[in-house]
Amino acid sequence: MANLVFSYRIKSFFNASHAIRWDSGIGQRHSHTWEVNCEFRSQQGQTVVFKDLEDKLNNIFQKFSGSFLNQLEYFQEINPTVENVAVWLYKLVTPAVETLKVRLIRLEVAESPTRSYCISVVD
Repeated sequence: MANLVFSYRIKSFFNASHAIRWDSGIGQRHSHTWEVNCEFRSQQGQTVVFKDLEDKLNNIFQKFSGSFLNQLEYFQEINPTVENVAVWLYKLVTPAVETLKVRLIRLEVAESPTRSYCISVVD
């Protein structure tokens, strides 16, 4: 029989603008509706309440929804590309969900319906 792996997936959205820094200067400020897909695995095989996960994620995203990412402390030195936004969100989400006894195993951040960047945790 196949070895089954179970996970929870939450899709969230937030609006924020950014401008990419290039060697020749800074690009034009533009907005996105960022789509963030988080996939979690229960650490103890227990049932996880979706609303608890959603509340944790919404508490994170509401803090910078509507903001200009370049002005946030994290992006003062780091270019706010989709790749760097994904790493930043991974660093925010991972500790925030520890109390729910889940582990973030995959994070996908999309700046448009056709462009996304993924981070997967591999043991």
